[in-house]
Amino acid sequence: MPTTPANLGRVDAENNVFVTEAGVERKVGQYPGVAAEEALAYFVRKFSDLEAQVRILEQRVANKVEAGSLKKIAAKLMEDLKEPAAVGDIADLRRRVGNLDEKITALGAEKSEANKEAIAEALAKRNDIVVRAEALASQESAKTQWKNSSAEMTALFDQWQSLQKSGARVPKSEADALWKRFSAARTKFDAGKRAYFAGLDSANKAAKAAKQDIVAQAEALVSKGADATAAYRKLLDAWKASGRTPGKGDDALWARFKAAGDAIYSARAEEVVVENAEQTANLEVKLELLKEAATIDPNKDLAEAKKQLLSIQTRWEKAGRVPKDKLRDTEDKLRAIEAKVRKVEEDQWRKTDPAAIERSNGVIAQLEDSIVKLEAELAAAKATKDKKKTDAATEALKARQAWLEVVKASMQ
Repeated sequence: MPTTPANLGRVDAENNVFVTEAGVERKVGQYPGVAAEEALAYFVRKFSDLEAQVRILEQRVANKVEAGSLKKIAAKLMEDLKEPAAVGDIADLRRRVGNLDEKITALGAEKSEANKEAIAEALAKRNDIVVRAEALASQESAKTQWKNSSAEMTALFDQWQSLQKSGARVPKSEADALWKRFSAARTKFDAGKRAYFAGLDSANKAAKAAKQDIVAQAEALVSKGADATAAYRKLLDAWKASGRTPGKGDDALWARFKAAGDAIYSARAEEVVVENAEQTANLEVKLELLKEAATIDPNKDLAEAKKQLLSIQTRWEKAGRVPKDKLRDTEDKLRAIEAKVRKVEEDQWRKTDPAAIERSNGVIAQLEDSIVKLEAELAAAKATKDKKKTDAATEALKARQAWLEVVKASMQ
């Protein structure tokens, strides 16, 4: 007959129920007022409940459920199996629970190693977040892209919170140290951001005030018309140097500034039209004066030539400005005529200057004396038929005679 839980128990006449363990009976309880089979079945069901708990524990160990909870469950089962009010093979249940002890211990060791790796990984991820946050906080304010950096800092905080919620639990001391660094970096970043935008706001206000002043000056120049062109250009340089300010206000100020400039340049354009007409007329006058000047002949009558030139120069100045593209050509032509008259005047002065005449006479006398000597040397060389001396004397004589002609011609 096979062993069953019921085979290990009995019921006496008073419905006391006993279980046999290792050949020894132990009373597990009493179920009065019912048949003996029902009383025994009640305590057999108690055993089935215990056996079910053992089986569930075995399944959880096989599935490698968290070792800490398994150890507590196993300990409680062993306690419940000391003298349970149940009928069945209780010793076998104790054995089965006892056999799980090493497996649960091994699971705990395995879990502990896995936890170490998970903790190390979680700490590394948090450290990466801290390092990046510190890098963002240490950027130069002027070079920081605040919109992008703020979004990144927010993302880092979200990552930190996600690790706290779903990541491995890390030692409090290490977690607190990393959080302290992360929090300090965020505080520094926020302070830098506030300081930057406070300074930017101040700079924008100053720039706006400067532009308002520039616009006011430009609008005041409009009444001066074309005469304000140079002053407006200076204001334009000042506008460019003031930088751009955010918002539509900058566009509105620029519209006013440009309107003032358009009015000034419009007045200048009208003035240029008038000037061009005047200068074109002036050019016609000067071209006629150049035709008149072309008839001047200082070699024929220097005094008359100087008189004519002076008259032309006087009228030339009164004629006024000519178009820029014609200015150099007309001025050069007049300068050429002035130079021609001046050269003739200088030549005549040189010929009539006593000091110059005296110098020329002295040179003539020297050259004539030299020629007389060279003629004598040439005659002597020819008499002796010395070809070398004859050639040298001939060459020197020709040179002196040529110089003499030049000096005499300059005095005529």
